[in-house]
Amino acid sequence: MSDTAVRVRELRKRYGDVVAIDGVDLDIARGEVFALLGPNGAGKTTTVEILEGHRRRDAGEVSVLGEDPGVAGRAWRSRLGMVLQSATDAAEMTVREMVHHYAHYYPRPRDPEHVIELVGLTGKADARTRNLSGGQRRRVDVALGVLGNPELLFLDEPTTGFDPEARRQFWSLISRLADEGTTILLTTHYLDEVEALANRVGVIVQGKVVALGEPSTLAGRSQAMATVSWTTADGDHSVKTATPTQVVAELSGQFDGEIPELTVTRPSLEDVYLGLIGDHS
Repeated sequence: MSDTAVRVRELRKRYGDVVAIDGVDLDIARGEVFALLGPNGAGKTTTVEILEGHRRRDAGEVSVLGEDPGVAGRAWRSRLGMVLQSATDAAEMTVREMVHHYAHYYPRPRDPEHVIELVGLTGKADARTRNLSGGQRRRVDVALGVLGNPELLFLDEPTTGFDPEARRQFWSLISRLADEGTTILLTTHYLDEVEALANRVGVIVQGKVVALGEPSTLAGRSQAMATVSWTTADGDHSVKTATPTQVVAELSGQFDGEIPELTVTRPSLEDVYLGLIGDHS
C-alpha cells in the first residue's frame, strides 16, 4: 500500500472560457490532515469534487487511495467518507433511525450508537431531524460522514452552525480519527480550525496552488518580522524586528525586570492567508 493517499499532477478543468483549475499538483500522505484553502471561485470546490469522483477533469493525473476517481467503482467509494456543505434531508427520521439506516450501506461500518455518542447527539438520538437546530443537524452530517469508518474523509465546511463547545468536540473527534490513521481533507473558512487540526495547508487561488506547507511556516510565516509591544508612562510602544528575543532582553535591562504589558507576535495564519490571496487576486 502506498504511503500517499492523494496524488495529483497537472490537474486542469475549464467551464467554457473560464479556467477553474490550471495545473494543480498535490500530494496528501496517508493519515495526514490536509486543509485546502482559497477564496470563493478559486477552484477549491472543483478540485475536491474531482477527487471525490463527482466531477470529470479535462486533463491531468489523479490517484485517490490508489485508484482514478473518474472510473473507480462502488468498492472504492465505500472507502471514502464525505461531509458536504448541504445538510442531509430526512426530516421525519430520528437521529438513531438515520444513522442505523445508513450503516447498512457500508461493508465495515462503525457501531451506530457509538457514532451518535462521538458527535454528541446521544441526548437527541430519538429526536426527528426536522426538530434539531442547525448545529445539531450538522452533527448528523458528520455522523454519517464517519459512519463507514473511511480511509479518506472529505470535510467541506464541517462546523458551520456549531457553537464553540460543539466545535471543540468536533476537533477532538477529527484528531482521534487522524490518530487512528484516517486521512482527512478539510476545507473551511475558520483558520483557527486549520491551526488546530491540519498537518499541512494548501492555498489555491485562480486555479493554482500558490502556497503549501505547515500552518506555522506557511509562506515564510515563522521567519516573518515579529512585533514587540510594551507600555510605559508615556503610552504604548511597538517595534518590528527579526530578533525579538534580543529586543526583549534589552527592554528587560531597561525596566530592571518585568516589562509592562509585553507582547511578542508574528503574523497569524489569517494574516498570511489574506496576504496570499491578495497578492494573487
